[in-house]
Amino acid sequence: MIGLIDYNMGNLRSVTNAFKKLGVAVEIVKNADDVSKFDKIILPGVGAYKDAMDCLKERGMDEAVKAFAYSGKPLLGICLGMQLLFDSSVEFGKCAGLGLIEGEIVKFDTSRFQTRLKVPHMGWNELFVVKESPLFQGMPKSFYLYFVHSFHAQCDDQYTIGKTLYGYEFPSAVQKNNVFGFQPHPEKSHANGLAILKNFVEL
Repeated sequence: MIGLIDYNMGNLRSVTNAFKKLGVAVEIVKNADDVSKFDKIILPGVGAYKDAMDCLKERGMDEAVKAFAYSGKPLLGICLGMQLLFDSSVEFGKCAGLGLIEGEIVKFDTSRFQTRLKVPHMGWNELFVVKESPLFQGMPKSFYLYFVHSFHAQCDDQYTIGKTLYGYEFPSAVQKNNVFGFQPHPEKSHANGLAILKNFVEL
């Protein structure tokens, strides 16, 4: 059973439709007490970091998601959902996150760009695999996924399983034990994204 966390900050339909293409049903989880019933959970997210954390806390989902992660069962964060896995973000001032992976979410530093690039980083870009992960099973060493974001993770290389170049390299996929995160949207990334989600199903 795969649960999709509903905290009013994610595009649940696109994630659900992606799993339908795989022939896999996911259940939308609105009640924090139900989170522990699932074998795997997905934390989606679109929008502002602080708003997302506030919504998680209002529903008691913050503690439920952390307890799920500590249980050792697989957890996948997507886009903003990935960013929430970290200690904090600087978006609209310092805001504490779930603290499941050590690191911080920071805004793209355009002063480091060698060419003029727009922020948000939007569209297809290449993810380079830098560390083996079960979510990359059967996949090439680099492939394209769809991105939409203005902030990115800043963390120790031990947690980085994939990197992407946009002005400079940043972590675009992370893993700490049973906790996984993707900055791009696998559910919007056609065959490559479906391959990642299929690997998550098969964990």
